[in-house]
Amino acid sequence: MRRADEGMGCRRGRGSGLRLFRRQVGFNLSAGMEYRASFITQVLGMMINNSAFIFFWLILYGRLGTTIKGYAFDDVMFLWSLSAAGFGMAAVFLGNAPSLSKSIYTGELDVYLLQPKPVLPSFLASRMSISGWGDLAYGAVLFAFTQRITPGSIALFLAFSILMAAVLTALRVLYHSLTFFFGNAEDFAGTASEIVLSFMLYPGSIFEGPVNLLLHSLIPAALIAYIPAELFRAFDGGRMAVLVAADLLIVLAAWGLFTLGLRRYESGNRMGTRL
Repeated sequence: MRRADEGMGCRRGRGSGLRLFRRQVGFNLSAGMEYRASFITQVLGMMINNSAFIFFWLILYGRLGTTIKGYAFDDVMFLWSLSAAGFGMAAVFLGNAPSLSKSIYTGELDVYLLQPKPVLPSFLASRMSISGWGDLAYGAVLFAFTQRITPGSIALFLAFSILMAAVLTALRVLYHSLTFFFGNAEDFAGTASEIVLSFMLYPGSIFEGPVNLLLHSLIPAALIAYIPAELFRAFDGGRMAVLVAADLLIVLAAWGLFTLGLRRYESGNRMGTRL
């Protein structure tokens, strides 16, 4: 009976966690829509800003030929649409990740420690970047206009976008969690995140030697963008499983480092209280 009760409690916990997540997203969206003109301006502005890069690639391919290191124009547009959609999802649904370092060293994380829900998901979903909707819409529109649309291609694009959002958020959590151990890592985390975003927008085949090794390890642009682009062109179930496993490993590593750091954070608070 006890095991059954524990299982029911676990399911209720997961269900309540999902309800909290939906409420947070709904609240953030309602808050953003309160000033609709500003909301629409930010979304359209981000879409227009992103669209400018299409002309850059059109000019580049017009001068260099139909392919660049094995990447055709449509392949690069897939990278851009995937990057925009994945980044947009992360910004919309898990938009508080860039504020983690600040919340740690200013003590604002205490608010989430008092809530009866897992700290990290609650923290990440508590803020939404309105401009992220522009990235998300831009990614979807660019995909629709540059790729062959079939149920299978849409399903793959959606799956890769979700995986990218999860891994981008996990990387930010990893970088920012260093604040628990080494002091304010906000600048480092911001720079490292920007480096990942910058590399994943360009054909992976143009990078060779040590840089290519770096993009498959410390800056996992290959996992986020290059391998999904290759799988989109020629799908392989086995390679897809490896990709999902690698992405899951990054997510678990981020969760583990945050959890380990949170113990230090809590101990520090208790010590401060006693003093």
